[in-house]
Amino acid sequence: MSAPNFSVIASPIASEVYEGLTGHPKSLSPKLFYDATGSALFERITELPEYYLTRTERSILAEHAGNMIASAGPELSLIELGAGTASKTRLLIRAALQRQPRLDFYPIDVSRSALDEARAHLNGDFPGLRVAPVVADYSRGLGQLSTLPGRKLLLYLGSSIGNFEPMQAGAMLRMMRSSLRPGDALLLGTDMAKSPDILIPAYDDAAGVTAAFNKNILAHINRELDADFHLDAFRHVALWNQHCSRIEMHLESTRPQVVNLRHLGTRIHLNKGERIHTENSYKFTRGILDSILDMAGFVAEQTWTDEKSWFALHLARVPE
Repeated sequence: MSAPNFSVIASPIASEVYEGLTGHPKSLSPKLFYDATGSALFERITELPEYYLTRTERSILAEHAGNMIASAGPELSLIELGAGTASKTRLLIRAALQRQPRLDFYPIDVSRSALDEARAHLNGDFPGLRVAPVVADYSRGLGQLSTLPGRKLLLYLGSSIGNFEPMQAGAMLRMMRSSLRPGDALLLGTDMAKSPDILIPAYDDAAGVTAAFNKNILAHINRELDADFHLDAFRHVALWNQHCSRIEMHLESTRPQVVNLRHLGTRIHLNKGERIHTENSYKFTRGILDSILDMAGFVAEQTWTDEKSWFALHLARVPE
């Protein structure tokens, strides 16, 4: 079967979906989670009792945002990768505006609805703040960052870096560093390695919100590519891969089935028990993190963590 001509297919997700679902094993990019429904479901996940990541990171920011901004340097602009609704970023914005009269904030995300919500919530709350959302896939590079004036603090929170293989994470951060100038800084959030008894429930909650989030990737494809995935024919699977130090999320077919992707002119066959790999979430040790930052050309300067060392925020800089 020849590949579709993606240049005549309107949907921007066509190529990634085709490559992922015709590969072995089958996979889908976690970027596909974040349509409007997926973004709303993820916001619900961050409030679940099992999902410690967001509240732990927020507690670190609440205690140390002032020190983080002071350490980053004067007259900053903030740029946030995968910003979503930027709810935690408010703590850094408030701290920055206590040190400078005006602040430019550039939230970057693939979800326009999340950015619209971020702008609506932030505008008017902070005198002196200018919010300039950017709808983009930051993993493909953001050369326009280099044109922004002044010193920049690049925010990559929520341990989103964990969605990438370690070598890919280093390469992606290096690409971002190439758009920064000497003296600019990175504030990187990382979820640290810990017991699977804590990790697995965070990705397989009792209320089933994460399962709905995972299955929504199929609803997104149905809508964009005129596909006919039956969501009730899949089950959500979250597992801990000790060897790779990562949580994996999959969608497992509960029966033999054929799925039509009409816009691609393609049929996908799935066996009972066959899985579609939808996300990795790597959990870090300090050694892994230092290797990634070194590969990317950043110099680590400071780290802030919670009392259990479950989560950490690291300030690193482009050397001058």
